[in-house]
Amino acid sequence: MNTDLAWNHLRGLTPLSLCDWPGHPCCVVFLGGCNLRCPTCHNGGLAWDMERQPLITQATLRAFLSKRKRWLSGVTVTGGEPTGVPGVGAILHELAVSGLPIKLDTNAMLPEAVELMLEEGLVSLFAVDVKGPFAKYPALTGGAVDEAAARRNLSRIFALAEKRPEAFFFRTTKVPLLDEHDIDTVRGMLPAGFSLTTQDFKPPRRPDALTDTEARRTTGNLVN
Repeated sequence: MNTDLAWNHLRGLTPLSLCDWPGHPCCVVFLGGCNLRCPTCHNGGLAWDMERQPLITQATLRAFLSKRKRWLSGVTVTGGEPTGVPGVGAILHELAVSGLPIKLDTNAMLPEAVELMLEEGLVSLFAVDVKGPFAKYPALTGGAVDEAAARRNLSRIFALAEKRPEAFFFRTTKVPLLDEHDIDTVRGMLPAGFSLTTQDFKPPRRPDALTDTEARRTTGNLVN
């Protein structure tokens, strides 16, 4: 696998977050590209038009981690959809060299990638976004996933979670397409012993996603 493909997806880096991984002051690595077309996506520019976002080089990420890791207790990898990035293991290995644990946000529609990351010990915790009841996946994902595929893929993720419960938690964003009955349905879908974290909906960003100020904040002065 050409690892340059993976590094071309590295499109954002927030030096410090206190909310992306509760209990872990972490940096956040943003990878562009997504296999879904969710109409309520709050970061559509990064997901579907990542070339408009500034590129973070491997050298920049390495220098940042070397200098700042003492103040961090983890790294969150998000997107877009990280599991769909070609050769994403190269980025995860680079992060792992820092010695910091990795949390990865995923939509769970590529369970084979999640399983491989878990087997290789590259990710400590998967934050799985369950979009809603299986029947609503076509509407929730912009037609990218039908009900049968949602059921099949999430069932594989749920089976992994049953084997490794410490490595997974599940969350649902309360988008306008969902009501309280739908949220209760999602709770009932989860494996025994798991609770559901709900998130408030944030309106979608503009297609150009990051403003100039945000771009400077995520790419500038990272290693100074």
